[in-house]
Amino acid sequence: MKLLQHKGYYGSVEVSIEDECLYGKIEFINALINYEGETMPQLKKAFTESVDDYLITCKEQGYEPEKSCKGSFNVRIGSDLHRDALIYAKNHGLNLNEFVKQAIETSVHH
Repeated sequence: MKLLQHKGYYGSVEVSIEDECLYGKIEFINALINYEGETMPQLKKAFTESVDDYLITCKEQGYEPEKSCKGSFNVRIGSDLHRDALIYAKNHGLNLNEFVKQAIETSVHH
């Protein structure tokens, strides 16, 4: 899936065959912000306007906008894999956080 990007926020692109339109939502934040358009240029415009409106609303209401990726997350992997990862990390002089970070970097950047 390709994502739209504007000011550090990412938006999905979906197709509704029934409604004959494109739609999406801002991804990776808890707030539910949707947008739609009939063409890609309209969808991109609606997405950027939605991000801009979100940031303006946050400022007007005096709260900090959510960041799309905070840098930490929880992962459920099962007790056996958790144990195996801890043992691997310990045997390689790493803590679990550093091991997982390296594993993700290797997968994403290669």
